[in-house]
Amino acid sequence: MEYVYAAMVLHKAGKKVDEASLKKVLEAAGVKADDGRVKAMVAALDGVDIDAAIKEAAAAPVAAAPAAAAPEGGDAPAEKKEAKKEEKKEEDMGAGLGALFG
Repeated sequence: MEYVYAAMVLHKAGKKVDEASLKKVLEAAGVKADDGRVKAMVAALDGVDIDAAIKEAAAAPVAAAPAAAAPEGGDAPAEKKEAKKEEKKEEDMGAGLGALFG
């Protein structure tokens, strides 16, 4: 995930997302850059309109995972609480990405 964030920082700063720049950002953050992952990230972003991808991700609704049926005699309130935690976690993840570039 740190590779994605590093690429987003470069993009937001108006810099080219290339291997050397990505490594510099990662190392500045204290992350030991893996050459293979750096190359894969740069290759994955080649030809991608990052601004459009961010807008699309921010606009997409986050689907909640379906709740499992409670077994007979099971502890349904605990399961509901867990489902709410998961749903909130998913909402926070989607909101966080949008907030970075909002």
